Amino acid sequence: MTALQQAAVRTEADLDFDRQVDALVTAGLPAWRDLEDECFRAWLEPLRDLLPTLPESAGIPFVVVVPDAPVADVLGTVQMVGGTGFTTMGADDLARFRPVPELDVPATPYLLLDVDTGPDTLGLPPAQAADTIAAAGRTPLTIHEGLGVLVSDPGVLRSRNCFSLLGSRAGDKRVPALWVSARRPRLGWCYQGAPHSWLGSASCAGRLEAPPPGR
Repeated sequence: MTALQQAAVRTEADLDFDRQVDALVTAGLPAWRDLEDECFRAWLEPLRDLLPTLPESAGIPFVVVVPDAPVADVLGTVQMVGGTGFTTMGADDLARFRPVPELDVPATPYLLLDVDTGPDTLGLPPAQAADTIAAAGRTPLTIHEGLGVLVSDPGVLRSRNCFSLLGSRAGDKRVPALWVSARRPRLGWCYQGAPHSWLGSASCAGRLEAPPPGR
């Protein structure tokens, strides 16, 4: 098949995958991995075989996630009207927030499937929203997954809603969240029992990682 023929059969999911990988490259992840851009793209390419058919739904069909990306550095590359993303959380404090074990988050890049930023949980305390998410057979997002959503669509906090990330916890009552502050994306935290009318709780339907080479 010629390159022209290959381009002709590219699906909408393929195009969105390319767009998301481009965004990760722009965010500086190849340099962080000490890779050339082409090598970084090749590292993520096996995920293309796992792309879902894009449904006609209000959710985000998939998001490419790099689970160990440097959060503060990548956040600082996300641009909104008021400037780039930021956090007031110190590096040591941020490092305390780890994925909850029951999520079994892959250690290598993966696809986050059917992402919902939680508009139906606006105004619910995160602790209560967690029950709603579990009852629906879904799981909450981690900080890295929320960052992936934001990098793939820097306007998501305006076009959809700001959201908590219940999949990452620090062993206390805090829940990390992404919201807009001074027209900039901000990563911060709220208490698990505190409701906010502007803050939902994000969730997904599943996670897919590429099989090891040779399988």
